[in-house]
Amino acid sequence: MKLYTVVGSPNCRKVLAVINHLGIKVDIEYLDFFAGDLMSPDYGAVNPNRMVPALRDGKLVLWESNAIMQYLADKTPGNTIFPRDPAVRADVVRWQCWELAHYNKAFGLLAYETVLKPNFLKQETNRELVRWAQEGLARFAPVLDAHMKGRQYAVGNEITLADYSLIHVEGFTEAVPFDWAPYPNLNLYYERMRVVPHWANTAPPSADAMGRRPKAA
Repeated sequence: MKLYTVVGSPNCRKVLAVINHLGIKVDIEYLDFFAGDLMSPDYGAVNPNRMVPALRDGKLVLWESNAIMQYLADKTPGNTIFPRDPAVRADVVRWQCWELAHYNKAFGLLAYETVLKPNFLKQETNRELVRWAQEGLARFAPVLDAHMKGRQYAVGNEITLADYSLIHVEGFTEAVPFDWAPYPNLNLYYERMRVVPHWANTAPPSADAMGRRPKAA
C-alpha cells in the first residue's frame, strides 16, 4: 500500500495517526504542495480532486480521508478503533460524517482563511468566509462540548476513528480567531488527544516543514 500525503495536512495527519495506531506497513510518498506536486498530471491520475491524502492498494485507488481510515481499519483484524458491532460502528461513522459536514468544515475553513492563506499562500483573507466559519463553529462547538461532558472519547471507552477525525484540526486552535473559553469539555478533549503518541507523532517538525517534501536524511 502507498499513501500520498503532504506534511502538516490535517486530513493526512488523521490517516497517518490511524496507520500508527494499527501498526501497519504503508509506504509514504510525500508531495510538495508549494512545488505544485498536487497539480501534476501523474497525481491527477491518482486523485482527480488534486487533494490529499490518497491511498493506492493494488488496483484500488482511494481518496477521501475518512474512507481511507475505514478501509485501513477493516483490513486490520482485531482492531478496536472501528468496532464491528453495527450500533457502535454507526456511531463512529455518525461522528465522522458530522465533523466533515459541520464542525471541521467550519473550523478548517477558519484555519485556511486566517492562518494558511496569509502566512503560507501569501493571499488575502476573505472576511466574509471568516465570519461564516466563526458562526458555524459557534453553532457546532457546543454540540461536541456537550457530548464530551463526562467522556474520555467520542464513542465508547477507547479511541476510535471518530476521535482521530474530530481532532484533526486541533493544531490550529490557538491560531484562529475564535473564543474557545466557553467549551471546557472540548478543550479537555483536545488536551487529552493532543498527547496521544499515534497522533502527536504526525505533527510537522516545524512550521517551515508544512507543505514541503521532507529532506532526505
